[in-house]
Amino acid sequence: MLQHGAQLEARDLAAQPLTAEELDALIGARDYREFLNTRNELYRQRNMAEHPPSREEALQLMAENPNLIRRPVVISGRAVVLGYDEPALRALVAGGTKRAGTRSGPGGMRRRSRGRKSA
Repeated sequence: MLQHGAQLEARDLAAQPLTAEELDALIGARDYREFLNTRNELYRQRNMAEHPPSREEALQLMAENPNLIRRPVVISGRAVVLGYDEPALRALVAGGTKRAGTRSGPGGMRRRSRGRKSA
């Protein structure tokens, strides 16, 4: 993204984990299960694919275990892209957020500013 002129504001979730309240605001009306990292050991141990936690439990688990959050989470305005969805990330950088894979909602982890990186 940086190669395409995006300016990012990163948040190290190990050093600054998101609270359950921040996660709730970030996820908004979206399906919270989309934010769960299916490759995470806790996800597999608890068999969350077959028995997903409630929204409240998922928020608490993600706040306590940041690696349970699917990453990266890239936010630009109201658009949110989860994971390494290259076409959606390219569209986000280009300003075309009306693409499959982008989601609307408030910011929190990584943001692209509206301006381009200056030379």
